[in-house]
Amino acid sequence: MDRIPVIDMTATGINIERLRKAAHLTVKDVQDAFGFSTPQAIYKWQRGTAMPTIDNLVVLAAIFGVTIDELIVCERPFQGRLTA
Repeated sequence: MDRIPVIDMTATGINIERLRKAAHLTVKDVQDAFGFSTPQAIYKWQRGTAMPTIDNLVVLAAIFGVTIDELIVCERPFQGRLTA
């Protein structure tokens, strides 16, 4: 079971920030898209101290024009079917 993918939260956060900037969006733009009252969640995602929930990943992917797979960075990418 050592092939199970593991999300690299720090690299994912860096990726979220990179994609945000590539889309020419500010943190405030993303905050407004989510309707958040503060930008703290977005900063936590970018620092890798928290991960967006799956529904927030769907929204981020739509905002940035990428797939969820392009948002998440795994230490061990999934290599096919897992076997016991």
